[in-house]
Amino acid sequence: MAKTISKDMIIAEILSVDPAMAEILQAAGMHCVFCPSQSGESLVEAAMVHGMDADALVTKMNEYLAAKEA
Repeated sequence: MAKTISKDMIIAEILSVDPAMAEILQAAGMHCVFCPSQSGESLVEAAMVHGMDADALVTKMNEYLAAKEA
């Protein structure tokens, strides 16, 4: 079973699931994916700081993972 992304995951953990997650986050406007905060900041925290919808990001990333798995 493939790993799924949750909004409580740390950005670094999300990137370890699949490095392509960086492209999804950057396309959404989160350009500091590789800044030092990524090692301790959850997706929901980062989304809040950037004025983004964490649930929408989670959906998009999990859809990507499911399509990749198929």
